[in-house]
Amino acid sequence: MSKGHAWAVVCLVLALCGSCSDKGAVQTFTNPLLPKGPDPWALWHDGYYYYMHTMGDSLVLWMTKDLTDLKHASQKTIWIPTDPSNSYHLWAPEIHCIDGAWYVYYAADDGNTDNHQLYVLENKSENPFEGEFVMKGRISTDPDNNWAIDGSLFEHKGDWYMVWSGWQTRRIDTETQCIYIARMANPWTLGSERVLISKPELEWERHYINEDGSHPSYIIYVNEGPQPLKSPNGEYVHIVYSASGCWTPYYALGLLTARSDADLLDPQSWVKSANPIFRQSPENGVYGTGHNSFFKSPDGTEDYILYHARDTKTDPPGMGDTRSPRAQKIEWDANGFPVLGVPFPTSKKLPKPSGTPNDGQ
Repeated sequence: MSKGHAWAVVCLVLALCGSCSDKGAVQTFTNPLLPKGPDPWALWHDGYYYYMHTMGDSLVLWMTKDLTDLKHASQKTIWIPTDPSNSYHLWAPEIHCIDGAWYVYYAADDGNTDNHQLYVLENKSENPFEGEFVMKGRISTDPDNNWAIDGSLFEHKGDWYMVWSGWQTRRIDTETQCIYIARMANPWTLGSERVLISKPELEWERHYINEDGSHPSYIIYVNEGPQPLKSPNGEYVHIVYSASGCWTPYYALGLLTARSDADLLDPQSWVKSANPIFRQSPENGVYGTGHNSFFKSPDGTEDYILYHARDTKTDPPGMGDTRSPRAQKIEWDANGFPVLGVPFPTSKKLPKPSGTPNDGQ
């Protein structure tokens, strides 16, 4: 065999080994999933993830088989408001599939953020990228139409419930956002009175002043962004919520827990964690961790948290809102409580969720 022929054989063997090695390689991703995008939310349905985040002036829907590759996902603007009463500050949209129809829940106002209310859109198409979303109406959360944002729905024992962040009474000089729950009569109407289940009473829930002394023009104590999360053993219904100002590095996640056989509309059924279960990690360069959602891996074997955070303690001057969506796997302890861990640095390569297809989109 000539030296040239031998070298060609060696190259072929190396190439084949490299090919085999590539096929067995673990797919990875890094955070953030997009350069910007606060209040991220995702739903896995029939082989696709449907993703949304706050855009401010419109509602945009992403569709992908690989949530960690949102940069290449299909996207579609599904709603541009025209009614002046709800055309501003569109916040925290979520998409849900209920009884074969699609519903998008979000908050909006008339230009004055003190007038935020919850709204819902409906699309009866099988695929939310087809058909048309139409305004189903405003969800009246109490007789006085108090401020309400961050609505999220979940099913429990045949009933649907909504949790959200709202005011007990209209703000005068101090704003206090609380977590409420109600049973739903249908996807656009409450079927019970609202029930308060959490106030920002703990020290870690009440940060509104940044380290440099900057702060809003009035005091704001925050409980918001409630997200239902059922324990794998079926023993508990958890609600993970965000606390302290989202403009601060102290924005963190707390936990409310009720037994699954309890009356979810009884405030006494809910127990609050004394400390945050997920918070900033200065050592990893991650700040303002919060307003999360949860999603399953494509094969259903893993649970993930989807949240927003910053790379700096506050938004740098002239950069606008720098909150960006990030994801990482979570675990469960032996008692059925979520273990969220510590937010990873953006330099860390993370395995893609189990069952993520190689072809991505």
